[in-house]
Amino acid sequence: MLRQFIDTPRLLADGCVLDRDESHHLIRVLRVTPGDAVEGFDGAGIIRPLRVARVSKNEVGLEPAGVPVARPRPACAITLFVCISKGNRMDWTVEKAVETGASRIVPVLSARTVVRLDAQEGLEKRMRWERVAREAARQCGAAWVPRIEAPLTCDASAALVAEASPVLVGALRPNTPLLREALAAFPERPAQAGWFVGPEGDFTPDELDRLIAAGAIPVALGGLVLRAETAALYGLCVIGSRWL
Repeated sequence: MLRQFIDTPRLLADGCVLDRDESHHLIRVLRVTPGDAVEGFDGAGIIRPLRVARVSKNEVGLEPAGVPVARPRPACAITLFVCISKGNRMDWTVEKAVETGASRIVPVLSARTVVRLDAQEGLEKRMRWERVAREAARQCGAAWVPRIEAPLTCDASAALVAEASPVLVGALRPNTPLLREALAAFPERPAQAGWFVGPEGDFTPDELDRLIAAGAIPVALGGLVLRAETAALYGLCVIGSRWL
């Protein structure tokens, strides 16, 4: 099934036209023709069967082929707090967070984060990650696209720990319980949870102390030291397998 992200008002309308950028994949890659079926989704749980009504050089017109259907939210809303990694690794992390069912992504700038962003650069990165998230949702069949926050400092993100509690944070300190052991201590699935991953080089001791003081639960991922993006994916998979 071909899938296309469409904002809610147009998805619920009697028909819509996709602009040049929105139509590019359908026209150039998938080579749609009138009559082809397309599943529209708005990233907020609504999907709707559509049909290609017309195709021009730079636009695709779509018409309803059925009624909208609302998909439920994930059973546990998982927030991924992740220190921004360099190059395209953050794009990869966002993509995998969508595929593993994260509901929110909070990009974090910690003391040892290599990437540095001013306000404008942070806005541009956020818009890029939103596009990556929508594309990942299109490919994996997700009805919900995680909300991506503007990049925050480690201290500012610590202030969000309480609202996403319980939040588990990867820690390299000795005698830290394993992630699976920490999850086993919860008798029931919570309505929300968080997974906090540090940068290459890990958190500073002060940063980790502040996160723990804010309510984060330190956990270990085993005997190996994982790359930041690997740790993000590992934690989401383990937490999701138990609580999603």
